[in-house]
Amino acid sequence: MLSLQRSTSENTDFKNLVVQLDAHLKILDGDDHEFYAQLNTFESTVDAVICYNNQEAVGCGAFKIYNETTIEIKRMYVLPEYRGKGIASKIVNELEVWATQLQFSKAILETGHKQLDAIALYEKLGYHRMPNYGQYEGVSTSICMDKNLQH
Repeated sequence: MLSLQRSTSENTDFKNLVVQLDAHLKILDGDDHEFYAQLNTFESTVDAVICYNNQEAVGCGAFKIYNETTIEIKRMYVLPEYRGKGIASKIVNELEVWATQLQFSKAILETGHKQLDAIALYEKLGYHRMPNYGQYEGVSTSICMDKNLQH
């Protein structure tokens, strides 16, 4: 049975999934991996959601505060054998609910142009392409997206 748990980036299960995410991205991003890897380190603890199938951690996502109204979704990953089951959607939805409970009104994210499944997921969940922000400005391989969390 699938369940979601709110935690932090200090959670061992989250850290283990992120190791697998980074290995996956190293292959997917190819020559661009080192550039992106430097942007995905956490200088402080961030809020994370972990999806469990019984006791096994099978997916994760996190957010960090971008500014006083906006969170940035980071480190989304689902184990390959669990993809296509709606887990990523559930994680994003939980991150959004959590963010609105903390009074944030907008979510932003960045994904790579080769991550077609991720782009499709975010579009399905109501995210729209936006101009690249922050460290992604001028990076042609980055796709930035946003969503208003107020209904």
